[in-house]
Amino acid sequence: MTGPSFSRRTLLQLSGAGAAALTLPLGFAGRVLAQDGSTVTIAYNVNLPSFDPTVGASAVNPTIQTIYQAVFDPYIRQAPDLSFEPGILTDWGWNEDKTKVHMTVRDDAVWHNGDKVTPEDVVWSLERAGNPESGNPIQFVWSKIGNFQIDGNTVTADVKEYEPTLFKWMAFLTGYVLPKKYFEEVGPEGFEAKPVGSGPYMVDTFERNAFLRLKANPNYWGGKPAFETVIFKFVPDATSRVAEIESGAADVTLEIPYEEFDRLKDKPGIVGETIPVSDIAMIFINDIGVMKDENVRRAAAMSINKKAIVDRLLRGYGVPLDTLQTPEYDAYDPSIKVPYDPDQAQALLEKSGYSPDNPVKFTIQTTRGFKPKDYEMVQAIVGMWRKVGIDATIEVYEIAKHYELRARDELAEAAFYNWGNAIGDPGTSTGFAMFGPSPHSVWDGQEVFDAIAPLWAEKDEEKRIAGWKKVDKLIADKGAVIPLLQFVQPIVHTDKVAVVPQANGMLLPQKMTPEG
Repeated sequence: MTGPSFSRRTLLQLSGAGAAALTLPLGFAGRVLAQDGSTVTIAYNVNLPSFDPTVGASAVNPTIQTIYQAVFDPYIRQAPDLSFEPGILTDWGWNEDKTKVHMTVRDDAVWHNGDKVTPEDVVWSLERAGNPESGNPIQFVWSKIGNFQIDGNTVTADVKEYEPTLFKWMAFLTGYVLPKKYFEEVGPEGFEAKPVGSGPYMVDTFERNAFLRLKANPNYWGGKPAFETVIFKFVPDATSRVAEIESGAADVTLEIPYEEFDRLKDKPGIVGETIPVSDIAMIFINDIGVMKDENVRRAAAMSINKKAIVDRLLRGYGVPLDTLQTPEYDAYDPSIKVPYDPDQAQALLEKSGYSPDNPVKFTIQTTRGFKPKDYEMVQAIVGMWRKVGIDATIEVYEIAKHYELRARDELAEAAFYNWGNAIGDPGTSTGFAMFGPSPHSVWDGQEVFDAIAPLWAEKDEEKRIAGWKKVDKLIADKGAVIPLLQFVQPIVHTDKVAVVPQANGMLLPQKMTPEG
């Protein structure tokens, strides 16, 4: 039985890493630019630390992919609903026994410097990504194909180890085609100084920690984008992003407090849009101490009123969930339910000798302010638990500490987290989160391990998805994790700009058009 080639060091980087950012320097003419009909200004919530979209921590930061996909083309693109569509590749797939892959490279794409995008660029990009010395955090995926052959615009390769999500990754983290000739001529430092992609926008001006200005690519194979100029202003503070919109200094922003979203969307000239995105609020359960007791785990899950959390804390902006799959994911099964039943929760605890007068005690860890209302959600959950006989102590930490502890399998008995899965595959949601050898997992139960292990190499897609649904049912019945809700992304923009929300959370300027 062949499992995934997990590397704790490389897989840890998948968790992503935030980067410090500052607002624009005084004197930047944001308001004038924002009102120029040929320019759209975006008050963005993260900074851009690197222009190479295939190496380092920034390559696996989902939030930065918005900028990367404006400048670089992925092998395969994603539609707003997470479905896949042609990018640099117009066709792709496996042979019948999954021992080879084939890819067709489009013949109408050019690099920003005027060179033609070639199959050689695709092969070089894939070989570089699969090289363990390249610094690609997803190397463990890309390295599973090799012995590339080029015949006209067709690229073939041998499958060294079957990876069912290979083509899905080509639409997401590190899945970008880079220019072989140009990169080899200028090297990594030269590429950082003057990046060249084949995407809808070209880099014009970049001031680190301040802003990025892009110019439309007139030769883009998908057609020249509607806005001639795009300004990304790096504004990490949510209150400041609200002010950018209210003052007219920016046209578009995202990830603001829901109460501010509700206030702004009712103002003349401002439009508010929300979309459920591929991020899940969840509570990791570490099977240590009292959490080895199934009664305690199930009681903890059944005593949480998820609908009340969504309605009261998140102002209705959230979708309650009972598995680590959202409705957009391939293995979503709405029949799997973990009911809100505090009476049954209390009865389960009583079987193990616990009650409100003699509560079971453990720690729950959480961030505070990393996601909207994260700490407040945990506070509410602790209050619900207290009513049935659970006395949980809240420990607040930074997100980097969560990644560190999770990789070492040293999380507390419970830990709040947001899980992202833009490619919608169960292997990168339930799989990475619940398979003991993964550095993303702290659940070591043998029954779950035995259920998951065969699925990594399952070549029959129908059987693979059905297998993951069975795993989700097992996990729900065991109380091995507590899914809470699907996050909803708030976007506000002026009525002069039309925005297309994406289920993967990206805010793509190439999808924006002038209004009015």
